[in-house]
Amino acid sequence: MVSIKDIAKQAGVSISTVSLALNGSPKVTDETSAKILAIAEQLNYVPNAAARSLKTRESKVIGVYLTDYSGGFYGDLLQGVKEVLNQKGYDMVVCSGKQSHRFLPERMVDGAIILDATFSSGELLKYADLGHKIVVLDRELSHPNINQVLLDNKAGAALAIEYLIEQGHRELYVVTGPKDSYDSKQRLKAVKQTVARFDGVQLIEIEGNFNKDDGEHAAEQILREYTSPVAVFCLNDEMAIGFYKAVKHTDYEIGRDIHVIGFDNIELAEYTVPRLATIDYSKRKWGALASEQLLNMLAGEPVEHERIYVILVKGDSVRKA
Repeated sequence: MVSIKDIAKQAGVSISTVSLALNGSPKVTDETSAKILAIAEQLNYVPNAAARSLKTRESKVIGVYLTDYSGGFYGDLLQGVKEVLNQKGYDMVVCSGKQSHRFLPERMVDGAIILDATFSSGELLKYADLGHKIVVLDRELSHPNINQVLLDNKAGAALAIEYLIEQGHRELYVVTGPKDSYDSKQRLKAVKQTVARFDGVQLIEIEGNFNKDDGEHAAEQILREYTSPVAVFCLNDEMAIGFYKAVKHTDYEIGRDIHVIGFDNIELAEYTVPRLATIDYSKRKWGALASEQLLNMLAGEPVEHERIYVILVKGDSVRKA
């Protein structure tokens, strides 16, 4: 690989002069600069972006950390992140797994948006202490270098349970998410708080992991225990879709024998038959707002914690008991 040393040697100038010329500095005469640029082109010189970012302490790249990429949830979120970053001259790298955590301390990214349970809160606080700017979507942390852009999970879960109860359902199942998921924990907490406000409502928990397979397994368990119509709150739409799949191959019907509501309003939910009742919010807005907050932090501007609000989308998957 050609280096600036090679250019300097062929041009008969110092390495610092080559560096100044390549960066368009007026300290180098037009004649010398033209000579250096011509040699660089002749040698097919490619600037070392990593080295340059170490010098400027800026990569113009933001790290977006996700626990995984599966399911229909992440596309709109990432599109929202990308649109704002690109408008401001930044790119993003989407990361998953503990090995990618080093991008922050090694300053390969200028800041991070976190929706990733593999980060401990202690680790994020340590990076924040070192001056790294971070926006978290999946936890509550208090630090001047950490901003929270959180989904209103509790309000969404309360809306779902209240809707089921308003329709006359008293035997409720909830299919939970991963134990280390902030969103799942917040939703389940609100489910229990909401149920506690009503007399005569029975709540049964089934463990899930936010994927279609766990929705299928939950449906199989409920069908084995089935004696009369029940209502089910899947804590995300992916599991609700799996639930539909399992019920499809039986004599039972969604919206008649089993009433189902999800959370996230992923695109596939719009095409379910009957239409899946769910909790909606703008995933694109969530990603865009996270990007805006992080860029404001990098610019030294003050930011406040933000919350993404939710609404109930009714569907024929839930009918009156």
